[in-house]
Formats: sequence, C-alpha cells, structure tokens
Amino acid sequence: MVMPRQHVRRHSSAKADGFTLLEVLIAMAILAFALPVLLGLRNRDLDFHARAADITAATMLAQEKLIETELSPVYPIGETTGDFRNPPPGYQVPGDIANRAQRFRWKRLITSTPLPSVREVKIQILWEQGAADEVLEASTYVFAPTTGF
Repeated sequence: MVMPRQHVRRHSSAKADGFTLLEVLIAMAILAFALPVLLGLRNRDLDFHARAADITAATMLAQEKLIETELSPVYPIGETTGDFRNPPPGYQVPGDIANRAQRFRWKRLITSTPLPSVREVKIQILWEQGAADEVLEASTYVFAPTTGF
C-alpha cells in the first residue's frame, strides 16, 4: 500500500519581522519634535532653580535689614539705600566676608502712620536679573516713642 504524500504547506506571512521604513521615519519625526521640547523644559527648570535661590537669599537679606532697623534707637522718616559689603551688626566670625552678597542692594523707606508713635518700615532688596531688576519687599511696623513718656 502506498501512502499518499502529504503536502506540507508552508505559511508565508505577509508581514516580515522588523520595522518598515515608514515606521522608522515616524519614530524619528516624533523624536525630532520631542527632544527640543524636553531640553527646553530642563533649561527652564534650571532658570527656576536659580530664581528660587535668588529669592531665598533676598529674603534672608531683607530679614537682616529689618532686624537691624528694629534694633535702632531712632526711626527717622525717609529713604536710605546701600549694599551688603559691610558685615551685619553683631557679626563676630573673623575672616573676609567682602562681597558676601555683591549682586544685591537694599533700600529702606520709613514712613509715618496715622498713629504718631508708629512708623512703617519697608525694606526692598534689589538685584539684576537679565535686563530688568528684581525686587523683594518686606515691611513691618515699629514703635517710635515720642518724648514725654
């Protein structure tokens, strides 16, 4: 008896394994658009970090000037300005602290209030940021006793 020959059919897939040229071009186009956006976000993040560091430093310097003003025995009405080349009052650590905050300047404005023995103190810390000046302002009220108490 003769066995019939079995025909082995080989299935040929219409799709070969791997990527087509069109798929590779689409993936490259997506990368071409996404990478500059992601790099721009990283640069923006670095700018935000630098700005946060400047605001933190300005806040500490404003606090220093507010305390210095509060410790003053008199509060003359008017405006004074300066920089941070000199050490803060009470600074006792030896060494060179010149230019400790060389980018920053300060402005103090003392004004009267409706109450004759109370003064408003505004401290502005200014620093250059690009083409413009950045400003941080802090304020408080102090008791300025009048004579006769």
